Amino acid sequence: MYAVIKTGGKQYQVAVGETHEFEKILGNPGDAVTFDQVLLVRDEDTVRIGDPLVKGATVTGTIVEQKKGPKTTVFKMKRRKGSRRKIGHRQPLTRVKIAEIAG
Repeated sequence: MYAVIKTGGKQYQVAVGETHEFEKILGNPGDAVTFDQVLLVRDEDTVRIGDPLVKGATVTGTIVEQKKGPKTTVFKMKRRKGSRRKIGHRQPLTRVKIAEIAG
């Protein structure tokens, strides 16, 4: 059984027992998280596709860790002007273990 959920402006395929990294979700490690924007739920024999969401379907999980992703370097330069700019960015991420797919 798996589901497709939408969070942080992206879509993820999740299954029970898997661990995924999502864009930052407020909470502390050990807190429960519920995803109610479920786009698709698939059992062994049935597939339920939402229009755009599956009614009554939820995915629950627990927060394992709050962390930062890998560093991305942004470098801008204008030729012949002596203008250079270098900055870095680390995206905050939340690692969630999926506990249940209901619906």
